[in-house]
Amino acid sequence: MNADENAVASILKDYETALNSSNTEAALKLYAPDGVFMPQHSAASVGTESVRKAYKAVFAAITLTVEFRIAEIRQIAADWVLARTNSTGTTKNNATGVVGPEANQELFLFQKVDGDWKIARYCFCTTKPPAA
Repeated sequence: MNADENAVASILKDYETALNSSNTEAALKLYAPDGVFMPQHSAASVGTESVRKAYKAVFAAITLTVEFRIAEIRQIAADWVLARTNSTGTTKNNATGVVGPEANQELFLFQKVDGDWKIARYCFCTTKPPAA
């Protein structure tokens, strides 16, 4: 990987840490000001305040214990990097206390903003659908 791709790999680790500590502000600081968060089964959240609101809702509902594995990181332009990851772990439903398995695949688009790599777009979907 080149230096920019390595920098993005480091940010992905910071994102994992933010999720596992249910830290909205830590997650938010990794996003570009016009960043977009596209969680499964939800409308996209666009921009700082909308993304903040979405993460607060997520962390109020669930507690995550996940680990990201990088599938690929590719610099696609001077100021753009694409990252594809897989994550596994557990999710605790904060209302019920029930803990269950968590498994997703994720797609991140990073943009260099004022010299720093930021999450410009992020979406994910489960790889462990609910039992029938």
